[in-house]
Amino acid sequence: MRFASLGSGSKGNATLVSAGDTLLLVDCGFTYKETEQRLARLGVEAAAIDAILVTHEHGDHCSGVAALSKRHRIPVYLSHGTAASGRISGGYQQIKINAGDVFSVGDVAISAVPVPHDAREPTQFIFTQNRRRLGILTDLGSITPHVVEAYGSCHGLLLEFNHDTELLMRSSYPAALKRRVGGDYGHLNNDQAVELLSQLDTSCLNTLVAAHLSEQNNSPQHTLEALDRAADCHQARVILACQSAGFDWVSVADDLDVDASVAPLTSVAMG
Repeated sequence: MRFASLGSGSKGNATLVSAGDTLLLVDCGFTYKETEQRLARLGVEAAAIDAILVTHEHGDHCSGVAALSKRHRIPVYLSHGTAASGRISGGYQQIKINAGDVFSVGDVAISAVPVPHDAREPTQFIFTQNRRRLGILTDLGSITPHVVEAYGSCHGLLLEFNHDTELLMRSSYPAALKRRVGGDYGHLNNDQAVELLSQLDTSCLNTLVAAHLSEQNNSPQHTLEALDRAADCHQARVILACQSAGFDWVSVADDLDVDASVAPLTSVAMG
């Protein structure tokens, strides 16, 4: 199993997961044209995608889903609440799931994990194939026991490090937006992400991607300084996803097999 990102941040998110003969896209927050360009950069044609999974209805995660689905006849998996928002209508086919469901697409078993976020029925996903587990976990404002239980024993984990609390408080954001981002239904800050890692079983973790970094309220330096405190994860390769380029294909395997463009403790420049 391997994964890659088309881009990660408030201007658009999309993550590819490839396992066996199955290719999945988690979210699509880019225009159709930009999605095609970003897919090409990763050597992927949109027609090869077997399914699109949508975490929630916010535009940076779903604005390009319907167009891509309709153009290439790709089914869209999403929660009943996300579908009820009406923001993903017009695609080829919607397959509605419940938060907490476990289902399969091709060679991949998928768990839909409910998370606390200010959306209708937000879900994040865990992918399993050949005893390899990949977790994608962004857009949650607080840590719940269910999240801790669900995301243990992952070999690969893409985890939100959205903001540094001090930078957020000093930012030009309006007070209401600061409260929203930093609240229990907003986004994880660096310290919360590290705290979550301390609660997880990371004994199998070989790849950790810090994702959804705010371009205004975080920095690679702040994120890496926080990660230095995650002592239990020091055996894992660390990658910082960026808005402009995401990150290239990374394998999820015990032998740390990885593309040559990615090295341990890699920081991809934020765009």
